[in-house]
Amino acid sequence: MAIIGSIIKGVIEVTDKLVTQDDPVQEQKNVLKELLTTASSTAFGKHYGFSELLTANDARLAFADKVPYFDYNRITKAWWHKVVDGESDVTWPGNPDYFALSSGTTGKKSKRIPVTDAMISSIKNAGIKQVLALSNFDLPTDFFEKEIMMLGSSTDLDQRDGHEEGEISGISASNIPFWFKGYYKPGEEIAKIDDWDARVKKIAKEAKNWDIGALSGIPSWMELMLKEVIDYNNLEHIHEIWPNLSVYTSGGVAFDPYEKSFNALLGSPIQIIDTYLASEGFIAFQNRPETSAMKLVTDNGIYFEFVPFEAEYINPDGSLRQDAPALTLEEVETGTDYVLIISTVSGAWRYLIGDTIEFTDVERAEIKITGRTKFFLNTVGSQLSVNKMNDAVKNLEESMDLKIPEFTLCAKRFDDGFYHTWYLGSENGKDADRAAKVLDDYLKQANKNYKVARSKALEGAKVHFVKPGIFADWSGAIKKKGGQVKMERVMGEDKFAEWEAFVADRR
Repeated sequence: MAIIGSIIKGVIEVTDKLVTQDDPVQEQKNVLKELLTTASSTAFGKHYGFSELLTANDARLAFADKVPYFDYNRITKAWWHKVVDGESDVTWPGNPDYFALSSGTTGKKSKRIPVTDAMISSIKNAGIKQVLALSNFDLPTDFFEKEIMMLGSSTDLDQRDGHEEGEISGISASNIPFWFKGYYKPGEEIAKIDDWDARVKKIAKEAKNWDIGALSGIPSWMELMLKEVIDYNNLEHIHEIWPNLSVYTSGGVAFDPYEKSFNALLGSPIQIIDTYLASEGFIAFQNRPETSAMKLVTDNGIYFEFVPFEAEYINPDGSLRQDAPALTLEEVETGTDYVLIISTVSGAWRYLIGDTIEFTDVERAEIKITGRTKFFLNTVGSQLSVNKMNDAVKNLEESMDLKIPEFTLCAKRFDDGFYHTWYLGSENGKDADRAAKVLDDYLKQANKNYKVARSKALEGAKVHFVKPGIFADWSGAIKKKGGQVKMERVMGEDKFAEWEAFVADRR
């Protein structure tokens, strides 16, 4: 009998039952009050009168009225450049020890996002909440004795002007509790290897020595790692070497596009648990098996606002118009896409994180990620969000018996008009014309704006099949392999021209 596992599982179950039923709306009111109080003496807090906001009849309305929306460029130009230069008490008390480097999905130049001690504590607390929620899943007792493979960015952080810099997954892994280190794989030595390919090769070599029960990381890079382990050890599937693998904690992007290709690497089904950890904080996690939606962490240093994702509120560069209305948690409804706005214990204020979400259960504060504001394809009025693109690709997989873990597209101008030009990553994709018709027909049925656009400037779809590895090579060429790096689902024409030239060079 797995005695230690029984003890751990028992503690989790008892602790989870002792946790009182939460009230997300009240928790959010409390979080905003704590944020405003703590930051009232900072330069930002004084500038926007946080002390006065706290005396308002409704601090949420006063906060939304007084403080403008910020994206990374705006808050850095006005405030965070001072934090990077070493000034204290700018947007949060003190000066952070860490900066999360994030190129996101759109550029080569890294963003430097402050990560305070309070944020590190917030991320740890959210992680504990997620562990406690495992009591809701039917996991074998000995699962709690198995090792966990966390595939993130390098934990060998860069030193700069008294700070440490790296991707948030590397910062988080470098701050794991001492008691967890015995479970953590690939271990501190391998995790410090900066070169992605070298790190994965080392993981493949050592894989036979580990008893992995859970995986954690972005799906695209996790797939590549599993394939390397399978190929290096001459396996049919990953369960031949890790027979006790039973959980995959996905994050960073929607898992749906990767489901078919990921499952092909397994010997038996495993539990998929979605999480939402961004460079700006641990935002949500799946806490019950009845749904793939994730519960917002509403009591842990992040205050949320939600802007309806409508074309009239979005600027061409993906930023928000300042007159866009922001809703609180008690005002949202299901079935609507919202732009996610956060204010945090790292000194981000009314900050456009760049993601769009949809509520699946308002009372439980459960959401799913639907896309990126910059990946909203509306060049010719088609108004396609990433979730609609994912649905179309999933339908294509089923219709043509394909695995398509990666794709990108552009509304590209040809002599006879615009075409949604898709590049689909697939090992066995052949009939591009049929694939284009399947995508086009599905989107005409699923999206009324796409159907209208098809009667005007949008002439149809064009499809190109490429090997899935091209997408990882592209990420490595323009940014960096592994970690938090995600593939652009939608590109502008200039970037798309670079992509097509890159693909042509590798054919």
